[in-house]
Formats: sequence, structure tokens, C-alpha cells
Amino acid sequence: MCGIVALVGSREASPILLESLKKLEYRGYDSSGLATVSIDANTQKGFISCRKAKGKLQNLLNLIQQDASPGHVGIGHTRWATHGKPEKKNAHPHLDTKGKVAVVQNGIIENHSLLRSQLEAKGIKFRSDTDTEVIPHLISEELYRLNKEGHEIGGLLLQLAVQKVLDVLKGSYALAVIWDEIPNVLIVAKSKAPLLIGFGEGEFLCASDTPAFSGFTKTILPLEDKELALITPLGVEIYDSFGNRKLRAPKLISGYESDADKGKFRHFMLKEIFEQPETAELWLTRYLPNGLPIESPVAFPFENSFYDSIEEIQILACGTSRHASMVGAYLLEQFAGIPAKVFFASEFRYAPPPLAPNVLTIGVTQSGETADTLAALAMEHERRSAYNNKDFASRQLGITNRGESSLSRQISHVIDIGAGLEVGVAATKTFLGQLLTFYGLAIMFASRRNSRSLKEIAELCDLLRCLPKQLVNLISEHNLLTEKLSHKFSSTKDVIFIGRGINYPIALEAALKLKEISYIHAQGYPAGELKHGPIALLDQTVPVISIANEGIVFEKVLSNAQEAKARDACLIGIAPKLPETDIFDHLLPIPRTSEWISPLLSVIPSQLLSYHIAARLGLDVDQPRNLAKSVTVE
Repeated sequence: MCGIVALVGSREASPILLESLKKLEYRGYDSSGLATVSIDANTQKGFISCRKAKGKLQNLLNLIQQDASPGHVGIGHTRWATHGKPEKKNAHPHLDTKGKVAVVQNGIIENHSLLRSQLEAKGIKFRSDTDTEVIPHLISEELYRLNKEGHEIGGLLLQLAVQKVLDVLKGSYALAVIWDEIPNVLIVAKSKAPLLIGFGEGEFLCASDTPAFSGFTKTILPLEDKELALITPLGVEIYDSFGNRKLRAPKLISGYESDADKGKFRHFMLKEIFEQPETAELWLTRYLPNGLPIESPVAFPFENSFYDSIEEIQILACGTSRHASMVGAYLLEQFAGIPAKVFFASEFRYAPPPLAPNVLTIGVTQSGETADTLAALAMEHERRSAYNNKDFASRQLGITNRGESSLSRQISHVIDIGAGLEVGVAATKTFLGQLLTFYGLAIMFASRRNSRSLKEIAELCDLLRCLPKQLVNLISEHNLLTEKLSHKFSSTKDVIFIGRGINYPIALEAALKLKEISYIHAQGYPAGELKHGPIALLDQTVPVISIANEGIVFEKVLSNAQEAKARDACLIGIAPKLPETDIFDHLLPIPRTSEWISPLLSVIPSQLLSYHIAARLGLDVDQPRNLAKSVTVE
């Protein structure tokens, strides 16, 4: 969601801040702004310049080109609206009444209403509807109080004031603060929201995500919860919530991302769909290389003993990651023979299942920053740690596309799916990487538990190794087919996707993709449930897209599709080209293959169809309205 950047150095801050914000655009936003602090040549006093704009970052750039924001210290922000509409007045940075303190913030201040009421009672007038604006007003009050007590103006005074304010804030935050009285000092702090400090040459760049550091540095220091950093051109000082100095060495970013480039493609989403064969090839090379013993064919980064004594798996995820997890749970239960259940991470904290022994908890988040998933993992760790019993110990695994993320700092066992930077908000190649990772886990659990023969395990491994070539052909063929078919959706308002078994989650994911980028209402159902209510929606204006692959439910899915056709629905099939699939008005053919790996193929036509429908409607495919790539609020 919201992107934070902040800079201290010897160069003009605005160009660097804007370039860094540009690299965070993929997170999703609706407004942007920056503030810098510099010294007036006549008065020799500091002053803050603040610029804000609604909409795209280019609007802010145009504004600054007309009216510069000078200074070597500054803060910037791209906002995804939570409190207050996406309007200029609600864009960050927010200032105190006198315009002397400026703040940018990610997260949610849960007690902002009470704090706002207290400040308004003192005569302070608010200019925005945001929760963030209470922070600069509170800091300003605290600075005044501390100064009256005899504290000298300087970095220590600002540090003390910010820490006092942090002590009264409830919720999550990552924030950066500047004060015009000390134009060479920056304060940053975090709790339950990511914030990193990048080390340049005589300058320091802070940001909420690693892509912001591309071209600036590979050396970073992630802040931990309840930490505050005082940064000047001379260095970085880190303090805990009690004001104690902490010493910690920076580290290099692993899997460093290059700048995003659409290349020959119209949108990043289409480029990333076409990159999926490479995603699969890289995953297979990394985790399923030839030459490993068939008893342990997957090279995940932990000992084989990790799989032992686990009797049950619970998976926590949101959105697309949850759909990948549902395929994963099917594989873990049906192929590996281990009970597995998927939970909405946002609900898990408030209705967790009864504690059971020997449970593995898997958190799935493409960004590694999803607040609901991180909070659910933390809660589960806490409640299990309360038991003095090794059978109930907290055993956790993370699956993410960001090796450098809050997830990897929170739990020790993490699988990096290695899909590379994904700019499009609607996940495509990261979904594939998550699916492949669950295939790897199912294979390893099946091997360790002897729930499948070595022959069955080897066959599944071989099928996965054939995937990249199949994807190349499938994407090339369906890019043309789905573009042609997209013309039939020009006036469509509702679409239903159906699937069964291992492909039911693909129906859910296909519906989500269509909703996300085309704004067409779409819903996924288990095909057998169509007659239990949703069939009432069907007529000639509601297309039904059926995912049908040869296997134990093939004939059942086709029968359910016939039920839709009998109600005059336009019937579209994602299925092999067979005599039985002639029932479809339009067929998006997939290769005949094992039902086990069919989700890896059936998802491709649905991604491309959603893309071409949205592109034909002239919508912002890569940054759909109201959505964010990294969902860092609960």
C-alpha cells in the first residue's frame, strides 16, 4: 500500500525522492506528496516546502517542476486511502498548525479519533480527514513542552518528542518526520509496518520497500518494531522505545531488483503473464533440479527433519495467495496424505481453531508485508509459545516473493518463490510461483510420509519439469484467442466461473482477476453448487466459464456446464479439445495432462482473458482503482 521515502544527504532531495516514489508506484496509490526542509538565504532560518497532488505521481512531478521544493532533507509519500477520501487535502505529508513539522506515515492509528478530539479541544484545527494528521500536531506540542523545560533545540529534542508521541499511538505505523528548526535531521520509526534504511555515499535513503533503493544502494538496515532512528548526513543512530541506543550492522539486499521495464508490452501485467515460463524454469532449476535422490527430490532451504512429526497443516493467506493455498491444501491432503486447511488470515486472529499438537502453520504472502498474514502468524506463535509442551510448539513456514521482507524477519523458515519483481497489482507470475512451491511441499511430505510410491513422485516431478515448454505454447496460443474473445464482454456486467476439485480454486482466482482489473462482477463457485442458488442468476447476459480437465470430476463438471447452457448462458470452456467439450460455445483449449498439474495450465487462459477484457475497455490494468500490491493495513 502506501509508499514512504525519506532522504538525508548533500544533494537536492526532491529528484531522489520522486525517483524513489516512482519505483514504489506498483504498490498502488491515489495521491502523492513530498516535503523538504531548507534554509532561507536571508533569514538563515529553516522552512518546510510541501507539495501534494491527487492522482498519478506525474501530477506531483509537474507541480514541483513549476514550483520547486528545495532542500537536502525531505520526506515523500504515495497514499492509498484509508481514512478520508483520495483528495489533495488528505495526501501526505501532513503538517502541524504552524507548518514547522512534517510527517508521512503508513499504517493505521487506531486511537486517532480520541487524540483528534483532545487536540481539537485545545483549539487545533485539522485540515484533513486522515488519522495521520494527529501526529505532527502531537509532535509540535511535545516540542514546545520539552523546549520550555530547558531542552536545547537539536536532534535529541526531536527524538525525545517523537518518542513521547509514539508512546501514545495505538495501531501500526511506519513514519518519517522533519522539523524546520533542524534542517539536517530526519527521524524515522516503525511498528508493525515495514521501514528500511539504505546506506549511500554520504547520504541515507529510507523507504517502505526495497525497489526504492534500486540505483541508490544495496546496503540496508531494516528497522525492527518499536525502533526509532535519528539520521543525519554523518550517520544513523537507532534507539529502542526506552531510548536505549542499539547497535546493529547493515546487510546487503539479496535478489536485488532492477528497474521495472515494460519492454515491448503494453502493460506490465501482460509482460508478467509472458514471463511465467521463465518463472517456472527458474523455480525448477532452484528447487527441483535433476540429480537429487528421489527420496528427497526438492531442494528447499531447510533440513529434511523439518517435515517430520507434523500431523496437520494450517495455511494463512489473503486474496490470490489464499487461492494458491487452496490448491496447496488439496495437494497436501490428496497427494501427500496430510490434513491441511486454509484460513482467511484476516479472520484467523479472531476465530483461531482449537490448539492441536504437531501443527505446521504456513503463511503465504507475495510481498512478505501483508499485515493480516503477519499478524495472524504472530498471534499463532504467541498462543503456542504459552504452552510448555514441545508438541504444541510454534512451527512456522513462510512462502513469499520477497526474500527481504517483514515475513523473513519474523519467522526463520522461508521459501522465496523467486518470481522477480511483479509490478502489476493483479498477481500472475507470483501466483504460479506460489503454486509450484506447494507442489514442492506436497512432493516432500509424500516422500517423507511414504504416502505415495517413488514412481508416483517421480512422475509428478517429470510433469513439472515439462511445464515451461507447455506454458510458452499455451500463452502464445491464448494471447490471440482471448483477445478475440474479449470483444464479447463489452457490455457484460456479471460472469460466473465454475470448477471442481483441484481446479475450484482456479475458478475463484479467475473471478478475482476479472473483478480486479475489469471491474466486472465475477464469482467463482464449485461447479456442483451452481444448482444450489447461483443458477437463478443465469440468462443469456451472464457468461459461464467452466474449468474442466480430464480426471475424477471431468464428467461432473461437464454436466454442471450443461445445466448452465440449458438456461441460455453463453458457455466458455477452459478444457482439452475432446468430443465431450463440443458443448462449449467457445473453447480455450489446454493440453491433455494429469489432473494433478492441471491448475498450472488452466490458470493461463483465465489470466489472459481478464487482461484483454480490461485492456479493451481502456482501463488501468497495472494499477486498478482502490487496490494495492502490498496490503500493509489490517
